[in-house]
Amino acid sequence: MIRLILLLLLISPALQAKTYKVYYLGGQSNMEGFGNNHELPESYQTPLSDVKIFTGNPMPDFKRDGGLGVWSSLQPGMGLNYKSDGKDIILSGHFGPELSFGHHIAALNKEHAVAIIKYALGGSALGYGVGNNWFPDYRRGNGINQYDHFLSTLNNAFSKADIDGDGSPDKLVPAGIIWMQGESDAYDSDITAHRYLENLQRTMALFRAALRAPELPVVLGKITDSEMDPEDGLRMNWGSVVQQAQLDFVEQDTCAALVTVTESFTHLDDGWHYHSKDYLTLGNEFANSVSRLERQCGTQ
Repeated sequence: MIRLILLLLLISPALQAKTYKVYYLGGQSNMEGFGNNHELPESYQTPLSDVKIFTGNPMPDFKRDGGLGVWSSLQPGMGLNYKSDGKDIILSGHFGPELSFGHHIAALNKEHAVAIIKYALGGSALGYGVGNNWFPDYRRGNGINQYDHFLSTLNNAFSKADIDGDGSPDKLVPAGIIWMQGESDAYDSDITAHRYLENLQRTMALFRAALRAPELPVVLGKITDSEMDPEDGLRMNWGSVVQQAQLDFVEQDTCAALVTVTESFTHLDDGWHYHSKDYLTLGNEFANSVSRLERQCGTQ
């Protein structure tokens, strides 16, 4: 009997639930990620087994299977052209801010395990009717849009009891929202741009509600214009309107912050997307910012 008790005491720590701080990363193409895997430093090339990630399958509006995915170790290939059928993942040749974010947020949380949930789609907007959009009351077609794919991503991610495969259930605690989006709203129209603040406030409130954390820190990435339009230079005619909306959001929300390091970035020839090194910088700054907010808002 004594031997049995001692054996149980030895193995019980391995059977205890592990608690993960979970960060949601979402938005459009600069969150999806155009970084090239082959340009990564060696330190980012190997999967990081200590950080788990669930990347939802990106799909356009009206399409099903958005948000399918599986938990895996953080690694390159979860940027542009990443896919999942809910059973396997198909890595691409690209990465986004999630890669350096995961490495850095883990370094900042040495006493806690961390995990990432990501869902982003290039060209998506908050404004109703602007291509693929996140508007929560979407009523076109079958009514499926990016907000639905976001909810599916969360549902699929949180429905997995054991995300690290160690045989015991894990506890997932939401710790922050990272949002890189706004270019489509700034490009589409004056009306959409001027509604951005209202749409952003509503969307983030719904995201916080879905994650059951009304004071959850929110970090925004500032949108920037490449000034590469052949006619007037501006790719986003109403970019300043959305930029002001981003500022207004963080000024009115005590648990929100704006990362402005994007102001120093240069764009690819397409005039919209960043270089590989910029995505690494952006992910690091997202991690620093959300970590500060956690301390400030008492959610750490």
